[in-house]
Amino acid sequence: MIQTITTDKAPKALGPYSQAVLANGFVFLSGQVAIDPQSNQFIGGSIEQQTRQVLNNLSAILQSVGSSLNKALKTTVFLKDLADFEAMNKVYSEYFADHKPARATIQVTKLPKDALIEIEMIALS
Repeated sequence: MIQTITTDKAPKALGPYSQAVLANGFVFLSGQVAIDPQSNQFIGGSIEQQTRQVLNNLSAILQSVGSSLNKALKTTVFLKDLADFEAMNKVYSEYFADHKPARATIQVTKLPKDALIEIEMIALS
């Protein structure tokens, strides 16, 4: 069974996609940028601020299905500039101190809302 996940604790989708999809014990989370779920506005700011907001958004989606970041299996981090890798990694490690999911980090030319970072995730439900 496939279930579409929607929560008001995370930003609304910017297009024709779901915040996440639950299937066969896995949660597939769409990429998140630094949008505040209360105002649905892009927060901008530094790579550290944006990374925190993105990880908070992903965490909120997971919590809505009874999961958590501790059940993350794989993340893909899209950075506008790999020069931000170290600063992003410092914040990322605050959220994944003991549990470290597999990860890929990729530099991209442009992200939605001209964000500095976007992260997608696969987790256990």
